[in-house]
Amino acid sequence: MPLDLAAAKNIANVLTEALPYIQQFTGCTIVVKYGGNAMTDEVLKNSFARDIVLMKLVGMNPVVVHGGGPQIGSLLTKLDIQSEFIDGIRVTDSKTMDVVEMVLGGLVNKEIVSLLNKNQGKAIGLTGKDGNLIQAKKLLKKSSVDAKMLDMGQVGSIEKINTEVLDILKNSNFIPVIAPIGTDKHGNTYNINADTVAGEIAKVLGAEKLMLLTNIPGVMDKSGTVVTGLTTAQVDEMIADGTIHGGMLPKIECALDAVNNGVTSAHIIDGRVEHAVLLEIFTHTGVGTLISNSRTVPSA
Repeated sequence: MPLDLAAAKNIANVLTEALPYIQQFTGCTIVVKYGGNAMTDEVLKNSFARDIVLMKLVGMNPVVVHGGGPQIGSLLTKLDIQSEFIDGIRVTDSKTMDVVEMVLGGLVNKEIVSLLNKNQGKAIGLTGKDGNLIQAKKLLKKSSVDAKMLDMGQVGSIEKINTEVLDILKNSNFIPVIAPIGTDKHGNTYNINADTVAGEIAKVLGAEKLMLLTNIPGVMDKSGTVVTGLTTAQVDEMIADGTIHGGMLPKIECALDAVNNGVTSAHIIDGRVEHAVLLEIFTHTGVGTLISNSRTVPSA
């Protein structure tokens, strides 16, 4: 359908403002962890898909890593399999692992691939088992109560990311969509935290940005105000004084690890905002918190 003159002028103005950012990030790898409301709300799902497709279209290399905790929990309930969490981590026995693999590697992954393709992208779904992408081992975790070692079942930690498959896709028109499932040399399958997978992939690919979509506006100070830009030193201070705590800690630690190991910047952004990914890339203020391993406070 033809655009009227006013709409055409509006698009031209938006593209003109975005052009410097497009030029800055052309050819750069941007790893996006997709989850929360952005994954369940229909409007947000489609805006996310269009954002990722546009990034690829203008020459960036987006890599999507997704979670699926609520979907896993829902199916476990339907199958009458009890869920158990220790320190926020789902204990994953063999029955639970079967469900995790079915939901993450099948239902959720293929839905995201289909969504991107429907919005004119070319997406390929992967788990960490494909091409031996995520080499994992059993997670060894100490209890936060008595420091005893806990058996989390088939919960894994990452030993190595094999980038061969990702490098091939990066140099093509395809967008990789990765489910956080890994395997060890004996063929055992592991459930791995999606934030952790996204951070490790960002590190080994030398990504320009790691973007973690959340259900909150960003990192907040003691007064509840979103802090748009932080250095790693400031983040360390906010952890030490208790400003950053609870459920935000794992995301912050993932972001810190990334920027301390070669990723230019990490962003914790509000996935409840339409087109949050593009707003973070193409605007000066962004829609969340930018963390940078620099001496000066970065702009979001």
